[in-house]
Amino acid sequence: MKLIKKTALGAVLSLGMFSTAYAAECIAPANPGGGWDFTCRQIGKIMYDIKAVDSPIQVTNMAGAGGGLAYSTVVNERNTDEDLIIAASSATTTRLAQNAYGGATADQVRFVGAIGADPGVIAVGADSEFTSLSQLVDAIKANPGSVAFAGGSAVGGFDHLKPLMILQRAGFTDITKVKYIGVDGGADAITQTIGGFTQAMTGDMSEIVGFLKSGDIRVLAVLTEDRIPGFDDIPTAKEQGFDVVAVNWRGLYIPKGVSDEVFDTWADRLAKVAASDEWKQAMVDNGLAPFTKVGGDFQSYVDGLVAEIQQLSKDIGVIQ
Repeated sequence: MKLIKKTALGAVLSLGMFSTAYAAECIAPANPGGGWDFTCRQIGKIMYDIKAVDSPIQVTNMAGAGGGLAYSTVVNERNTDEDLIIAASSATTTRLAQNAYGGATADQVRFVGAIGADPGVIAVGADSEFTSLSQLVDAIKANPGSVAFAGGSAVGGFDHLKPLMILQRAGFTDITKVKYIGVDGGADAITQTIGGFTQAMTGDMSEIVGFLKSGDIRVLAVLTEDRIPGFDDIPTAKEQGFDVVAVNWRGLYIPKGVSDEVFDTWADRLAKVAASDEWKQAMVDNGLAPFTKVGGDFQSYVDGLVAEIQQLSKDIGVIQ
């Protein structure tokens, strides 16, 4: 148990800051709002509401270097803090894989788990000639320059890597010939595709729901293990023969220097949140799909994901 305190590195956003006792602290490696802040606040609140922890969890916003400031602070200053959890997502592992955190590596912390995800998607305009993922892949294999993807991440970012993973599973290895245009967010990527400037869009489910309901786009595949509830008519890439699961997961890591017992305790708490009605409602309210991997299962998933992103990033020249 510890009392909340202000640090020079992050603005603590809580009420009753001189009187409230906290069970633990969750660092959101960004300003208020957005995915990491959501992860800390929702998971922390539900942990307390369902009595997985005895006291509220303090949230500290620590923006900087795309998550790198928080990462280095945890590794270098708080490596044995048993009461610390840190919000993470696919962006965390992508940046670690691409050495975007100044030499920091994914094995310097312990990844506890993910309990929800924004599913990756591959979409085309409603009037596109492509009606299946296989048709799109075959067109690229026949003529790589004939298809350009738009995505909301920069070149080498996670949106860029999603179609490359699919193409590699299809036996296409010359991925440097695949055209990708990074724009400012998923909505811009969809606009590019609807307007015919690109032939396909790579992004996340939350970005395309409105366009899908309005009939402007066709989703060729969701990159999840199973079809998404509420969108059951959209097939997964896996069922179309491309073994790719690429989601923007929402989860946590903790300092590496804590014991296995502490790791297991946080994994158990996170699993309880995942099983709660409160979290199920939070996923519905925020457009997330079920994606529960905790403990050693999640750490293995992260290790494999980092290795794949590193290799893909080398193949397209993002890193050496």
